[in-house]
Amino acid sequence: MQAKPNVWRDFDFVLFGVTILLIIIGILFIRSATLDAVDPDLINRVPSQIQFGIVGVAILLLVASIDYRLLGSIHTFLYLFILFILGLVAGLGAVGAAGAQSWLNVGLQVQPSELAKILLVIALGQHLADRYEHMNQLRTVLLSLGYIALPTFMIFIQPDLGITTVIMFVWFVMVWAAGLRLRHLALFVLAGMLAMPVLWQNMEGYQRQRIVSFIFPGSDKDAQYNIDQALISIGSGGLMGKGYANGSQTRGRFLRVRHTDFIFSVIAEETGFVGAVTVIGLMGVVIWRILRGAALAADPLGSLICYGIGGMIFFQTMVSIGMNLNILPVTGLTLPFVSSGGSSLITMMMGVGLVESVIMRHRLREFA
Repeated sequence: MQAKPNVWRDFDFVLFGVTILLIIIGILFIRSATLDAVDPDLINRVPSQIQFGIVGVAILLLVASIDYRLLGSIHTFLYLFILFILGLVAGLGAVGAAGAQSWLNVGLQVQPSELAKILLVIALGQHLADRYEHMNQLRTVLLSLGYIALPTFMIFIQPDLGITTVIMFVWFVMVWAAGLRLRHLALFVLAGMLAMPVLWQNMEGYQRQRIVSFIFPGSDKDAQYNIDQALISIGSGGLMGKGYANGSQTRGRFLRVRHTDFIFSVIAEETGFVGAVTVIGLMGVVIWRILRGAALAADPLGSLICYGIGGMIFFQTMVSIGMNLNILPVTGLTLPFVSSGGSSLITMMMGVGLVESVIMRHRLREFA
């Protein structure tokens, strides 16, 4: 009898290494964005990001060591846990700086919706894998949409439109990967268009204003100021940038929320076109290695998990950079691995750990 292989020999060190490199880049530019800060919150951003980075690496390795199929087998428990933590936010959640009730205080502030979006990938992946041979039926697709509807609604009413859109995009990627038919896609596009007025009426005023100010620049001078400063930062970086910690928009405090929403503008100003494209390229390598994991996966669950995590990182990267370039509305989504934010960093590292778990066990189909 042939012995089963040591799963760690298939650990994707390229994916791991590029992820660590992006975290280091993020720490360096969070430092640049918060130099000479007097606000204690900003002063603590760099040591906090380093600590979360170290914890994130440990969590990545821990999650990678767990067989993803075991996690899939407890998907019902994971789904109920998602509803539980989102329910805690609704009842006991703290209101953040932007006015959203998205946080829980458990010794430190955590954002359960960030964890929920990762756990939903596992739960939805198993849900779809169980119905893999019936994806040609509209009923199966509608059932999957109903499956994510309640947790998505609970996040939407916090309100958190950013993570809501992430989850909906991930759902689309996963059902497409599972075998969504084009005729069903057309129905969902039509239904989405018809639902837009209802969604618009239930959005918070500031969320609607972000969209209005994107379509009609100048309608909100304060919102437009942020975008203008981001564009000035990116444009003034030129080919090679102004040098690390020498960005005038950053140093002069013209660029707001530069350590989170507009971290890409800081990078572009200080390292120029070359540095900005390098960061985009590194994100591309991460997504490529994740899609490679989907191709290698031993079963539909593993493949769907990889597609879900890859779609999540792609969407957040596209939206974060797009809002810096003023080609997409401001949503508050972080640039994965780079923007300041402990909850976001930890959950992204969990996602990479899940992908590593799939890749490490792809040979096991040979021993099934």
